[in-house]
Amino acid sequence: MKIIGIIPARYASTRFPAKPLVDIGGLTMIQRVFMQAKKSELLNDVVVATDDERIAAHVRSFGGNVVLTSDLHQSGTDRCFEAIRSFCPDADVVINIQGDEPFIQPGQIDLVASCFNSPEVQIATLVKKINTDEELFNVNIPKVLLNINKQAILFSRQTIPFIRGTEPKNWLKEFTFYKHIGIYAYRTNVLAEITALKQSPLELAEALEQLRWLENGYKINVEITDFESVAVDTPEDLKKLSKFL
Repeated sequence: MKIIGIIPARYASTRFPAKPLVDIGGLTMIQRVFMQAKKSELLNDVVVATDDERIAAHVRSFGGNVVLTSDLHQSGTDRCFEAIRSFCPDADVVINIQGDEPFIQPGQIDLVASCFNSPEVQIATLVKKINTDEELFNVNIPKVLLNINKQAILFSRQTIPFIRGTEPKNWLKEFTFYKHIGIYAYRTNVLAEITALKQSPLELAEALEQLRWLENGYKINVEITDFESVAVDTPEDLKKLSKFL
């Protein structure tokens, strides 16, 4: 089975322009993500997918693989599909590795890749147990409900499920809640199918693209991780990385 890691990287981020090229302890963000991904034991190769020649030139400068893609993509999933068609069209599985997590753990990549040891798996992702009320009620943190087969039932920015008859401050004592860790993996044929889907009502309501896949009948398998890397969305987030340097 051939598994390819793709790192989508945009230059024109609204909240943090040129984010992939920001310096983090002497290396750029995109170089750190690439280096971490290359440590994976299950990936056959890694490539950066970008819409900007400045990022592409930088990736080439440190010896990384890079594919130039359209600047019209609405999501990293769409960018991954364009990239895999030119970089490795015979890949069996594509892993979408977030380009703004410079200290992602290779073990997390391998964990989501291991889901595809089962031939029935279409899409896979990771979740982490929620341990604080701050995370539980934060609408910027998507929550995930799982079935007994470790497949996602629903993603929501709201706290799900609602615990009837219990004060919200006690919910964590009554139920195991999970939050989504944003790494995706797809069989290549499934990636082709889901990128052809129109946006769905649930996706538009919550602004979560994975709801489009669920709403169209695709299954998302889930593995549970204990580690959460720090995502850099704004310049202020760089302060959170000090513990890794």
